[in-house]
Formats: sequence, C-alpha cells, structure tokens
Amino acid sequence: MKYFENVPVYLHGTGIVKSSVRFGERIVSFSEGEEKIALPEGAVVLPGFVDEHIHGAGGADAMDGTAAALTTISQTLVREGTTSFLATTMTQSPQNIVRALTAVREKCAADSKKDRPTGARLLGAHLEGPFISAAHKGAQPLGYVAAPSIETFEAYQAASGGNIRIVTLAPEEAGAEALISRLTASGVVVSLGHTGAKYADVARAVSLGARHVTHTYNAQSPLHHREIGTVGSALLMDELDCELIADTIHVSEPAIRLLVKCKTPARILLITDAIRAKGLGDGESELGGQKVYVKGGEARLEDGTLAGSVLQMNRAVQNMVEKAGLSLPEAVDCASLLPAKALGLSGELGSVAPGKRADFTVLSPAFDVLMTVVGGEIVYRHAL
Repeated sequence: MKYFENVPVYLHGTGIVKSSVRFGERIVSFSEGEEKIALPEGAVVLPGFVDEHIHGAGGADAMDGTAAALTTISQTLVREGTTSFLATTMTQSPQNIVRALTAVREKCAADSKKDRPTGARLLGAHLEGPFISAAHKGAQPLGYVAAPSIETFEAYQAASGGNIRIVTLAPEEAGAEALISRLTASGVVVSLGHTGAKYADVARAVSLGARHVTHTYNAQSPLHHREIGTVGSALLMDELDCELIADTIHVSEPAIRLLVKCKTPARILLITDAIRAKGLGDGESELGGQKVYVKGGEARLEDGTLAGSVLQMNRAVQNMVEKAGLSLPEAVDCASLLPAKALGLSGELGSVAPGKRADFTVLSPAFDVLMTVVGGEIVYRHAL
C-alpha cells in the first residue's frame, strides 16, 4: 500500500488537516502504509478534480471520434489535476456525433479492463447540442442545430453504450419538454444551455427535472428587470446547479462574485469547456470544422466569438480563491465533490475518504500541480 505521511490533506466537512493517507486503488485509512510518497514542503493533498464539460486538450478533441484522441485528452488533463472527465460533444452531423459517442463507449469499455490507469478517468459523455437554440448557438455550427427529439437522443445513447450522463438543451424549443421528461426518468442530467429561455421556460423545465445550467452567463438569454431570462433564473432558482468557466474571460470577476453571492459555492460547478488548443500555446486551432485563434489565453472564431477555452482546472480553482474570495476547500469542492455529486458519483469520487477511489491532486501554495494520482497510480509528477 502507498501512503502520504503526515501531510496537509483536505477532508470534506473537517478542513485541511495534517494526516497520513493509506491507499491502493481505493483509500484504505488515515494511516501509514508500506510505500511512502514524499511531497515537498507546503504541498496539500486534495481530491482529484472532475471536469464535466471539456471538449479537448493537447491537440485532440472528443469529436475526433477515436480512442486515441480520448487518450490524449485523458493524459493531458492530469497535468492540471483533473482525474475524471466527461468527453463533451458539440453540434455536428448525426454521423459525427455517433462516431464520437462510439469512441466514448469503446474507451470506457477498454479502460474498465486496464489494471493501471495512465490518465484521467473517462466517466462518459456530455452531449452539448444539437438540441439548442440557433439564436444562441455561440461557437456551435448553425447548420447542424436540431430540434429536441427523444428518438434522436435514444440513437445517440445507444451509440454511447449508455454513457451519456449530461445533455445540454434549449428548453424553449419544440420537443424539449418531452425530452426533458425522458432524460430525467432515465437518470441523465438535463442542463439548460445555448438557449433564449425566459423565466417561464426555465421554471417549466425545472418542474420536469432540469437541474443544471451550462456554462452560466454564456450563450443564454441575459437578465433584464422585466424578463430575467436564463441568467436571472439560474441566479434565482435553488434547484439549479451552475457550471462556471472561471477564467475571467468568459465571465468577469464581478459576475463570478455575483454568482457566488446568489448561489453560494455549494451550487457552482467549475468546468473548463476547453478545446483541443489547451496546452499548445498561442496559435491557430480548430473547433467543429471552424478555425479558432488562440491568443493570450483567449480562444475565438474569426468573427471574434469565444470558442471554448484553454483554461486549466487548477487555475480555475486559483481564480475562485484569489478573485472570488472562496476558501481553498470551497473552491476545491466546486471542482471535485460538487460535480461528482451532480453526476450521482459522490460515493466514489470527489473527496478524500476511506472506500472512495484513490484519486488525488497535490497542489503547491502557488496552485501548481505537483502530482496527480488516479486509482492509486501516480499518473503525473511535476519535475521539481
């Protein structure tokens, strides 16, 4: 058994305390083991981050539709402390979506047979589109926007092998209510996004089981004092968890603080919404067949539309602490326990506790990732 010896560890409900942690594939106890893992002074052991909304990284994208692309994303994400993720699709042709979801099915099946993980764990898929509003498509290709359809979803779910865990949709579109009811009944998270929904549309969706808002503030109807839209509804309704791209580019610092004030950290889920350009530096990239230009940490289409991000999850956590005023435990929960809970996986992931998977992120005082552990295996170690 490996172990961390008498190091600062974040224990949910207790705080950051000095403790030893003994683990194999799962956490065994707060005691010593046989193989000590040395950490530098000031390092803190945290639960691994869970990114429920990420398209790509390291030059690969979920829409590439190959196990190799998903492996590249997986092995890139551990460098930022992410230990689990949902491969996120985008509005594309049915053939391309099916190909991407088939790759997710095959990758999940192959990973379940591996003895030793080599990267972040693929938890399944987040279907972002095609069931969205054309008027709020953001960087999604207009030509493939489609009406919400139970039949179409079932075909996609079959291709994924039952691995679609979240569906982003516009609740005001014809067919959305029936699909929301179907998704809720089957245990799939309904997330409202790329939408022009008014308050009444959101309230109806919530009554049918919607519990999520996709990248809050972005690509959705804004708050107005006579019609609070999707943004105002997200801020108001306690039933809704809010995804947040905390890069201070997609959402300004005051808007982040407003979200924290209205929702409290307990309803905020940090995501990166990252694209294949993440980790590659400035330059030209691609998203859904569209040229993307990355400069100074911003990814935009030729017309200036934001096109996902190149945000790293450890920096999202840092921004929530340094710019939004959260404590480190609060910010870490937004990146680990809360997304795990939203996905119904908090019994397995999201906090450091005996019986849970031994997924850890070790951060320096500067929020640099020093080490990432997945299923008890060290899959990334920063060169000191």
